[in-house]
Amino acid sequence: TLARLNIYVLLPALVLSGIYDTTLNLSSALGIVAGFLINTALLFALAVGCARVLKFSVERRKSLIATTVFANVGNLGLPFVLFTLGEAGFERAIVYLVASALAIASVFPIVLKGEGLRSGLAFTLKLPVLWATLAGLIMQWIAWYPPQSLSRGIELLSDAAIPIALLTLGIQLAQTRLAFGWHELFGSGLRLIASPLLAYGVGSGLGLTGLDLQVLVVQAAMPVAVNSLIWVMELGGNREQVAKTIVLSTVMSMVTLPLILWLSVQV
Repeated sequence: TLARLNIYVLLPALVLSGIYDTTLNLSSALGIVAGFLINTALLFALAVGCARVLKFSVERRKSLIATTVFANVGNLGLPFVLFTLGEAGFERAIVYLVASALAIASVFPIVLKGEGLRSGLAFTLKLPVLWATLAGLIMQWIAWYPPQSLSRGIELLSDAAIPIALLTLGIQLAQTRLAFGWHELFGSGLRLIASPLLAYGVGSGLGLTGLDLQVLVVQAAMPVAVNSLIWVMELGGNREQVAKTIVLSTVMSMVTLPLILWLSVQV
């Protein structure tokens, strides 16, 4: 299926090329990574808590977790930060993206698989995206870049990741009655409002200031990632709910993102 093609071939290529092509700002990286990890843990706890209070089914609980923690920090976040916060902000956004890629490849499959730590870990270790992330970090560390012929092939595969993800979303939406309910509105609210507010508190608590704090908050305010549908299709969850939340959160972000950006600059 297209979902498997994306997870096992295209997404690893995207992560690999994105990491080894990036110059990380080491002075800011640790703070941003720590902020991302703490914020994500809080969001996960919030999503699980809300799902239990609202008595969601297992499928809806998985979907709420996915739409709460999977943010579109690459396809939307990187260009948004570049155009609004400049090259210095873009470097920090790359750090956030790398941390997100590592978390997606290592922790989230264990959580969403829902079959225990051993089963989830075994599944995670089979994911090429995990090894692509580690390979990219090692290549960055030793400053080795693949030959042009190989890097060109990786680039072609990585360029196809987002279009295929969008095509998968389109196919799912074509089979879905596009009427938004409170589930989608609630999920969008957690992603667009709760996430950046938590990120601001976390970043301030860690002592982040200036661009470091702004990028942490803005990236945390991104709408639901298109790839969240890919992971739910592979690991389980309510596909229709996720697809609708992706669309609704993306539309709502046209209002919330400029507001969050303005507030992050003011404070």
